[in-house]
Amino acid sequence: MSDARVVAAEAVEARVRAFFEGHSVEVVVYDLGPERREVVPELRVLVVSPGPRSDSWAYISAGCWAAMEKDGDGLEFVMTAHVRDQRFIDLMAMIAYYHCGGHQLDLEHSMPIGEPWVPGSACDHLLVSLPYHHGPDLEHCPLPGGHARILWALPVTAAEIEFRRHQGHEALEQLFDEAGIIPTDPFRASVV
Repeated sequence: MSDARVVAAEAVEARVRAFFEGHSVEVVVYDLGPERREVVPELRVLVVSPGPRSDSWAYISAGCWAAMEKDGDGLEFVMTAHVRDQRFIDLMAMIAYYHCGGHQLDLEHSMPIGEPWVPGSACDHLLVSLPYHHGPDLEHCPLPGGHARILWALPVTAAEIEFRRHQGHEALEQLFDEAGIIPTDPFRASVV
């Protein structure tokens, strides 16, 4: 990993630690394996425990910006969950590989998980959205030589993705608001 990539990943980690002051932050170095390692070298997943800022777990990628930045701009991703589980660390690695491996996710994009978010969940896709749960202070992450935008990977159902395709992203988010979904509830009902 180049020095610039190390500095960028460390800057994302520092931002996350500052934002989640009072929370425990664990850094998990994630090796994607020999065939995929070069796509997101030295990928880290920051695992943030519940604390004063949030009562849920947060899983945040560090390494996507360094692998994909263009003119200093790039993305990282955050997912919130009800428990600490290796499953969510693996999902963050999946998002990082999907994004950096040619799909280039962005705001209002989605990706299939290929299976339920957790066993028994109807949510089997991820929707890239603004990190409403955490706000713009986490979303905007200045880095040496650039800026990372940390976007939310929200678990959603296939029916919700289909609705978004026809009615638009804002219409789907309005349904989420009207239904008062709890985004960390893996067993929530689909809003459509």
